[in-house]
Amino acid sequence: MKPIRILTAMLILVGLSAPISNPLQAQAKRKRLLVIGAVKGWQHDATSQAMATLSNLGRESGLWDTYIKTDTQLITKKKLTGNAKNIDYFDAVAFYTTGELDMDDEQKAALISFVKEDGKGFLGVHSAIDTFYKWPEYGEMTGAYFDEHPWMTFEAPVIIEDPQSPIVRHFPLAFKTWDEIYQPKDFSRDKVRVLARLDENKLDLKNPRVHRADHDFAVAWMKQYGKGRVFYSTFGHTPESWDRPDMQKMWLEATKWVMGLIEADATPRPRPAN
Repeated sequence: MKPIRILTAMLILVGLSAPISNPLQAQAKRKRLLVIGAVKGWQHDATSQAMATLSNLGRESGLWDTYIKTDTQLITKKKLTGNAKNIDYFDAVAFYTTGELDMDDEQKAALISFVKEDGKGFLGVHSAIDTFYKWPEYGEMTGAYFDEHPWMTFEAPVIIEDPQSPIVRHFPLAFKTWDEIYQPKDFSRDKVRVLARLDENKLDLKNPRVHRADHDFAVAWMKQYGKGRVFYSTFGHTPESWDRPDMQKMWLEATKWVMGLIEADATPRPRPAN
């Protein structure tokens, strides 16, 4: 056999013996989401459903793996034992929490650094702003604190302010949802980009628990926090909220955004005239 034929035969054999590439290996590596359901205050019936929904969204989309915890042990930069992963292992953290959680100064610094310096993501679900009132830097990160829910659980009239945002553009410009809507305090549009708000023209503004003189009740917003990304929405008190495909879509896109999987304009802006 001539040398050229021998070389050709060898190349064919090498090609046949090479492992066939797995299409899944060519896909981007899955992100990791840490979902915290720790509670030191009001117990929400929908917390388990919320955490399960975030996990299902990650699995069904193939974009992230979810680690569900009811404590804050993993929020630390310290090396942990027993196969526990510290916060550096994750790409985003979601809080559906209440009260002054059991986190020491190192853990608090780790969470802030995770977002602000490491450029990771934070997802605030419903009562995340009913958490850590004694830790001002947390409120600065989330964008607000809870200041009652004047109308309790009701058919909340919602206006989409930013219909170009991939997080909320699937919603109609105006819709209603059965949920408990928080009134935010220590909140400024100079620091966040509001995606949706209540339609104050359809609210009982004489309710004695209405504290905002400007009648500006934001229900979903996003912000850059240092190098990182933060999304918060008051939606999620009721099981019905988590059953809605449009709400699930919002949480899917918001999680993608805080993880850096999609881009969206988070530039703060004044309230639109309409």
